[in-house]
Amino acid sequence: MNIVIKNLSKTYKKGVKALDNVSIEIGEGVFGLLGPNGAGKTTLMKILSTLLEASGGEVKIGEYDITENRKEIRKILGYLPQEFGVYPKMKTWEFLDYVASLSGVVNKSERSKKVDEMLNVMGLSEVRDRKSKKLSGGMLRRLGIAQALIADPHILIVDEPTTGLDPEERIKFRNLLTDISQNKVIILSPHIVGDISSTCEYMALLNIGKIAFKGKPSELIKKAEGHIWKIVVDEKELNEVKKDYNIISMVSINGTIEIRIAGRELKKYSGENIQPTLEDAYVYFMETQLGKKITEEELA
Repeated sequence: MNIVIKNLSKTYKKGVKALDNVSIEIGEGVFGLLGPNGAGKTTLMKILSTLLEASGGEVKIGEYDITENRKEIRKILGYLPQEFGVYPKMKTWEFLDYVASLSGVVNKSERSKKVDEMLNVMGLSEVRDRKSKKLSGGMLRRLGIAQALIADPHILIVDEPTTGLDPEERIKFRNLLTDISQNKVIILSPHIVGDISSTCEYMALLNIGKIAFKGKPSELIKKAEGHIWKIVVDEKELNEVKKDYNIISMVSINGTIEIRIAGRELKKYSGENIQPTLEDAYVYFMETQLGKKITEEELA
């Protein structure tokens, strides 16, 4: 099964164009969506999840047309939105049981088996009888992931999947996606760029509603080779560096500041040219190819 998107557009009220003639094919495996705030990622995922109607273009999910076969698509789809809501008085297991029944798992014993399996996989077995309103933020996110997977969907769409998860939980989730990705289409839009390089075989970068890049993460990284630098400055020089370069990260070391920067060439400062990560490549590509400066909040 694959997803074929052709000339997809979405215009909101007052003429705000969230998607502008987007065309891309997404095959089986884990596919990553990157882009700055307001790029159109969430709009695209809502359209693919049948929660939002497009203004133009077409989408085929397998043999189904998204405008004509919404009911059929929902039966094979799992979705975790950016803002995930639960019934606060439901116990953890009750909520998963309820979602499984809505997804078409009508056999009670089969549902019970699936619920136990997902509670175990997501590390929620110990809080199975705890009401949702008493779960921590990380537990709620894991519950959200569990409800998206409970019916074993062919298509899984997850918006900012690792929000609220600690580093160990993030690793477990990435490994889980790899384990279940065979014969599934999994679309991720993570808030941590590194989650894509660790999980996704292919990716697309959205900017102002358009596809700015599509391909393998390694191909985007290659574009930044020779343009990522590590320099060491004192605090007095920091403001000047911020004016001249897009800073990717900073570490304070014994009164000096070690800075990772992206730029076509290194001016004014002496430093070391280093091998780029996907986060480095993302910052470099956005600044040099698209003329957009990435904020510290977007890299957080």
